Amino acid sequence: MSELLVAYARCSTDDQDLTAQREALIALGVTPERIYVDHGLTGTNRARPGLREATAACRTGDTLVVTKLDRLARSLPDARDIVDELTQRGIKLNIGGSVHDPTDPIGRLLFNVLAMIAEFEADLGRLRTREGMKVARAKGRLRGKQPKLKPAQEAHLVGLWQDGQHTSAELADLFGVARSTVYRAIKRAEATGTAATQRQSPGDMTMTVRGRPGQYKDTLHRLGP
Repeated sequence: MSELLVAYARCSTDDQDLTAQREALIALGVTPERIYVDHGLTGTNRARPGLREATAACRTGDTLVVTKLDRLARSLPDARDIVDELTQRGIKLNIGGSVHDPTDPIGRLLFNVLAMIAEFEADLGRLRTREGMKVARAKGRLRGKQPKLKPAQEAHLVGLWQDGQHTSAELADLFGVARSTVYRAIKRAEATGTAATQRQSPGDMTMTVRGRPGQYKDTLHRLGP
């Protein structure tokens, strides 16, 4: 039985495109139906369905093909685990057209060097991300997660809850938020004891509540006790 070329491609985010990798793999002689992919998964995550399917499709004597080593692994321990599995099963590795036989000492050495470089690049990328976030935070551009409701909306929600005419599920649907958001708003109001004083008069209330258009339209302006 002839040896097969089985390929694996990966991109880290859903916004990235695999077209370039697919075209490069086809140029290396892989048929499109033997290209297995993972979309939106990082190279440090070993739980990758596409990688599992690719290695499972390889038999003794076959070759696993990737465009670059960092598409296969971004850490040295992970790369070593993968190459150990390939070695035990007698599968060769093709990285961008360069075939590495894991049973050959020199080939194994070169593979480890490439894995170290891939891990270094991944660490460098994470360092740059942390530095970028630090600079953005210092300039006030990174403010963290924003609250689901504005203060006036939260006060309105608590007021409706105190009236006793709506369940938490109805309030969540009315304001277009999760039920947990409703619970947290009520808990904050109970902790501060200021919910009643935060309720505004109809003339002062100008807000937009997310939800289905027209739903509870009369309720939005009924803020009196």
